[in-house]
Amino acid sequence: MSEHDRRIDYIEFRASDIEKAKAFYSSVFGWKFTDYGPDYTSFEDGRMSGGFTKLEGESGSGGGNPLVVIFADDLAGLEGAVTAAGGEITERHEFTGGRRFHFRDPVGNALAVWTKD
Repeated sequence: MSEHDRRIDYIEFRASDIEKAKAFYSSVFGWKFTDYGPDYTSFEDGRMSGGFTKLEGESGSGGGNPLVVIFADDLAGLEGAVTAAGGEITERHEFTGGRRFHFRDPVGNALAVWTKD
């Protein structure tokens, strides 16, 4: 079995506004984008890749998008960056070994960020 076999390799999100999504994720997480026409862009975060595809209406409102959980050394700092860039914090949780918050980005995708205690 190869190193990449059965591992998450790509995550695709829907976005009603691709430019808004690109601005948010490049600002908060430093993701780099490559456009493939007006209806699709791919991203690289330095470890994983994925994309955003154009979809009219609200994106990621439980319509089949996966919950992507991102790790952060500084949870409070990243929470501030998310809200400063137009994201909305929807939940906060503490659990054995860590804490996390959930947020909705400016185009409606739901994600989470966690850190170790």
